[in-house]
Amino acid sequence: MSTKTRPHLSRLHPAPDILRGFENGVYGAPFFVRDVGTLENVGCISARMNMRCEWVSAERMNAKVAPRIALAKKSPRLPFPRQHQVAPGIESKLRPLPLWRAPRYRAAGKLTGKVALITGGDSGIGRAVAYLFAREGADVAISFLPREKSDAVVTQAAIVSEGRQCLLLPADLLTPSAAGRIVAATVRHFGKLDILVSNAAHQARKPSLEEVTDAEFDRTFKVNVYAYFRLAKAALPHLKPGSSIIVTSSETGIFGSAKLPDYSSTKGAINAFTKALAGSVLDRGIRVNAVAPGPVWTPLNPSDPGLSPKEVAQFGKDNPMGRPAQPEELAPAYVFLASEADSSYITGIVLPVMGGETSGG
Repeated sequence: MSTKTRPHLSRLHPAPDILRGFENGVYGAPFFVRDVGTLENVGCISARMNMRCEWVSAERMNAKVAPRIALAKKSPRLPFPRQHQVAPGIESKLRPLPLWRAPRYRAAGKLTGKVALITGGDSGIGRAVAYLFAREGADVAISFLPREKSDAVVTQAAIVSEGRQCLLLPADLLTPSAAGRIVAATVRHFGKLDILVSNAAHQARKPSLEEVTDAEFDRTFKVNVYAYFRLAKAALPHLKPGSSIIVTSSETGIFGSAKLPDYSSTKGAINAFTKALAGSVLDRGIRVNAVAPGPVWTPLNPSDPGLSPKEVAQFGKDNPMGRPAQPEELAPAYVFLASEADSSYITGIVLPVMGGETSGG
């Protein structure tokens, strides 16, 4: 940290060379403090932008680090603007935009040399996880629906900016062959696979069980459970000791949700499958775990046909924290479970990240 007097706010001016990629507010709107002729002190507007300020030395100031210097705004407060999208939903259209860059997170090379495949990696939790994995040194393949490509290229650009590779794999996991195809493509491109994150999901609220059709029930299980089964089955021949499988579960798999009987059931099945699979591959040195989020601000819920724009505006209000999580608040849990340095003795767990909701066990 510099011991010099911090510059007066009159010296604040934007750094255009650093702000590339911040168009349309995708990455926020940071500004940096410059001492004239030097980069002795760097910071961001605090009070006016409701942002915390960090000061760094000139040697740490470069195009790779600078976008993370302006630390995250406080999580947006409800109500959000009333909005709704047609599924699967596009992150760039959400207001407010989800926070996913985790600027307060400090990487430590925990995944250096690893290769990860993340389904639903274009947006939401998947994007935040992909980006943190890259910051930890991993190359990443992300799968996404073809309609979500505009989000996927943003994720890819962020990963490449960290000096890592990102393979884009458009795929519909409803198709039985899709899981095997994206696993094979990842191994073919990178030469190996170390981490599988089964994250893509489908949900559609219904007022009552009578309104859940067989087709809808089948679709939810095929995207959420069958795909996880197929991905794990395809990945296992490539996973070496020290590898990790992580799946996105949900608080609904623990507590249930009255308007999501099919989705809740899939998440309960995911939890049971995770525990069973963890036991079956333990002697192969492969760990298998789940993360169970509470409400998270991603395209999934604003594109749920059973959630009205008015309800979207208050999404997460009933959580003990009174708001939904931001994707960047979930991603470190995935790094923790992927990293042998952090969780080599942990397998078969369902890790709750639920904003104060508690469960037994």
